[in-house]
Amino acid sequence: MYPDDYDRLLNLVQKRRSIRRFKKDPVDPEIIEKIVEVARWAPSGFATQPWEFVVLSDREHRQAIVDFTAPYWQACVDMEKARPRWQGKTWTLKGMSDQAGDYRDAPVYILVFGDPRALEALPMGVQCDNHRRRLIYQSSLAGAFLYMHLAATSLGLASQWYSAVQTPYSSCLIKEYLGIPQNFDIYDMMVLGYPAATPTKKFVRGRHEMLHWGRDAASRLRGDDEVRDFVRRARAWVTGMHAKKKED
Repeated sequence: MYPDDYDRLLNLVQKRRSIRRFKKDPVDPEIIEKIVEVARWAPSGFATQPWEFVVLSDREHRQAIVDFTAPYWQACVDMEKARPRWQGKTWTLKGMSDQAGDYRDAPVYILVFGDPRALEALPMGVQCDNHRRRLIYQSSLAGAFLYMHLAATSLGLASQWYSAVQTPYSSCLIKEYLGIPQNFDIYDMMVLGYPAATPTKKFVRGRHEMLHWGRDAASRLRGDDEVRDFVRRARAWVTGMHAKKKED
């Protein structure tokens, strides 16, 4: 039983990809509820379960999110001027747009909010440790968000992480628009729909590069030159991936 379970899990994880091209076909509300049902079983520190899920399927509401996050992309382009030369060519506005993909066509956005009031369930030793308190909060939300993406993959849907909603400017406007208290946190947004493109082979580091045994693990960590080479290859993969999508 267990080997079969592992093989199915590994296959699901390997199939899960961030897809940025979506069909406009609607997603049945029951399917969305199934995704959230999986997410609500995610682990959380001290059973805090700090998550809230807001589903936006109305075109007007989704367009508002697009408008609120638009300045983020221009800011990213402006900040590219500070990129170290060894990291490679800077992103252009078109490159940033390619990275965002056609998420505007997706029929569903699911925003994951964190409710900091739930942290009152933490022991006082953790509540008084701001660093640990924040890590537990973020890790709990991350678990639920990842569960959502795995659930979407298992149901034959495409999903994308759209983190531009996290920026202070965007999150402030989004919370005001949706009537969400400003002390809540936007963890991330899942763009959801049926895939309109086939993802390319994933760029993944080898297991031998990241798995270390025993106390001499530090001696096997990557050196600066190796990391820089990896950064260049990762950037080249992302650029090539978008170039292939344009040809398709």
